Amino acid sequence: MDTKSGSPVDAALYTARYPASDANPGAQSTQLPGRASATGGGDPRWALTDAELAESRGSRRDLVHGRLRRMVLLGVFPTRERLAEERIAEMLGVSRTPVREAMVRLHADRLLRRYADGGYYVAEPDLLDLRDLYEVRIALELRGLVRSLEGFGAHDVAVLEPLRDRWRRMQLDQPEPDPSFVEIDESFHMALCRATGNAVLADALETVNARIRPVRMHDFLTEDRIALTISQHLGIVEAVLATEIDVAVERMRIHVGESMEVVERRAARAITQMILGRGRRS
Repeated sequence: MDTKSGSPVDAALYTARYPASDANPGAQSTQLPGRASATGGGDPRWALTDAELAESRGSRRDLVHGRLRRMVLLGVFPTRERLAEERIAEMLGVSRTPVREAMVRLHADRLLRRYADGGYYVAEPDLLDLRDLYEVRIALELRGLVRSLEGFGAHDVAVLEPLRDRWRRMQLDQPEPDPSFVEIDESFHMALCRATGNAVLADALETVNARIRPVRMHDFLTEDRIALTISQHLGIVEAVLATEIDVAVERMRIHVGESMEVVERRAARAITQMILGRGRRS
């Protein structure tokens, strides 16, 4: 799995949870996190709960990072407002140290920007180049699919069968909505592209993915998008394994097109929330 500019801890947890095997559909709750029994008081909408800390396989710093990232993507903080460590720590019911560490990681993820004096503020989603980048992405994805029809050899079954099995297992044990799922999504598309045997094509796709990753995190905030993504991925890889390339191409067009529409809509909504929040404070 590629974790070059995402969250390696989250990606590692997903990798451990979903090794290659068979499975079928499952479901999870879409309720917002942190609604009850907060460990340190804080804002009941966002504070970490005793249950979350007890059930987590990661450390408190990973929980804080995930919660703060979700708040950023949902537009909780106004644009250009300095993020105060102490206030956020109170909201989450934790100390300032994991909040400070989370901000550093979110800055590396390009979700936060830094003032000259070192303070952080939320980076507005960049929608100007999004459609152009998605156009390049779909061109690369479709090129990888149709190469086998032009005498370049079939897709590598040794890559595709474990990929299919892993996503079947994920469909049975569906993960909860979380922005870090973008890395799992990317891992599918990268594996599919590498199965073509063209490493240059895969490198180009990886570059495009890195540029749209911060905005694409908006795609995985609800249960229905996780479920649909898993189902569509399985439909694509199963069509390739059945050498039904035309079917795989059409499914890929639909999959990427729907993702772009969701990302644009949710990112625009987050920008609106941030602007409204800034207006209330001015």
